[in-house]
Amino acid sequence: MRTLSAREVVFRRIAQQTRRFPDLDLEPLRTEGLNERDAAFAHAIEDAVLRRWITLGYIAESSLSRPWVEAETKLQATLLVGAAQLLLLDRTAPHAAVDECVEWAKRSIRPGAGAIVNAVLRNIGRLSRDENGEIVRRDRWNDGLDEIPLSDGTALALTDDVMPRDPLRRLSVATSHPLELLRAWMKRMPMRDVRRLALHGVATPPTILNTMFLREPGLVEGFSEAHGVPGHRVFTGTRAQLVDLLSSRNDVWVQDPASTLAITSVSDLRPSLIVDSCAGMGTKTRLLAYTFPEAEVIATDVSPARFDTLTRTFASHPRVRVVPHKSLGDYNGRADLVVLDVPCSNSGVLARRVEARYRFDETRVRELAGIQRQIIADSVPLLARSASGARTGAILYSTCSLDERENEAHVAWADRWHSLRAERTTLRLPEGGPGEAATAWTDGSFFVLLR
Repeated sequence: MRTLSAREVVFRRIAQQTRRFPDLDLEPLRTEGLNERDAAFAHAIEDAVLRRWITLGYIAESSLSRPWVEAETKLQATLLVGAAQLLLLDRTAPHAAVDECVEWAKRSIRPGAGAIVNAVLRNIGRLSRDENGEIVRRDRWNDGLDEIPLSDGTALALTDDVMPRDPLRRLSVATSHPLELLRAWMKRMPMRDVRRLALHGVATPPTILNTMFLREPGLVEGFSEAHGVPGHRVFTGTRAQLVDLLSSRNDVWVQDPASTLAITSVSDLRPSLIVDSCAGMGTKTRLLAYTFPEAEVIATDVSPARFDTLTRTFASHPRVRVVPHKSLGDYNGRADLVVLDVPCSNSGVLARRVEARYRFDETRVRELAGIQRQIIADSVPLLARSASGARTGAILYSTCSLDERENEAHVAWADRWHSLRAERTTLRLPEGGPGEAATAWTDGSFFVLLR
């Protein structure tokens, strides 16, 4: 069997994704058989497609004779991969991108599909380059009909006014955020904030290290720089350096300040027993163990895959015990602090979880809100009680959502139905955007202490 090229690896992957869209597969791209350079190229193409799916589809549709949604999924995939290279990867040779897309279409779709791909991609090539065949960039995006914002803060100048004339739809296409999501944001914030949130999702998020408990601070100074939030540093080194650092130490890990702040907001408490019942991959669990060195931490997750990761991560930890979710009842009436980092719409971390923006809809949010309320209700019996029977434990509820239905609405509900009063309520909007300093970047988050 012949070895697949980098583009062919991505063609196959995106063809699978177009069949699933908007419920994208989150498994990493498999690049076995590719050398390091080709693997990096494949990842760059895939990342460009996933981040700008709506943008690329809209531009491709402008050169199609039929609506985008009526095109075959393999044809969509081929055009997305080609358009990503022509519009977003300016070091790619245009003729190589077009030629390989055409050949792939002939082999994987039908011979006639190659002509369609050739015509559409050559139109996109003319749209993205001046008369000398050069890409033209503007210093910043000005919301024009002939430009696309880029992750570094500049804008790609197009040769024609092809972007939508309606301002909200233009923002949707330019930043690759569904209209429904932007409309949901507009219900609770002014347009300038909606625009800033959408542009935040265009930027490539930095890797941020939590160094609050790093025993040798100088260890990371050579390949990181201080973040604006104390106890964090922006990683600037190579992937090999990052892997080596994280595999050799347990006192430093990757964590955005917005995630860290939920735990540090309660660092003045003195819990003896903490239950982390939605522990995920264990990032907050690790922070809990360091923040409360006298406490026992019980961690679990309903996902079998995440539970297995937790078990491996904390196998030898002296104070973190990983237990099956069904065993949480064994700790009823004993938890001084219950941490609920609940599943949510991820609307505060769309630069990192790009797939979440495409699957946003009102029905999903309502379903998630119901799940979140049930998680809160199921956690109330865990709370410690005094000798007189009064509840003395507290719940730290957190999300990476900006939606009121997943946040503030639950505070009022918990007060009404469980007599839990809110303290230290914080909604943090994402900070940072295209071209802005990585040291100012934070994700969005919400957290509240319920007593």
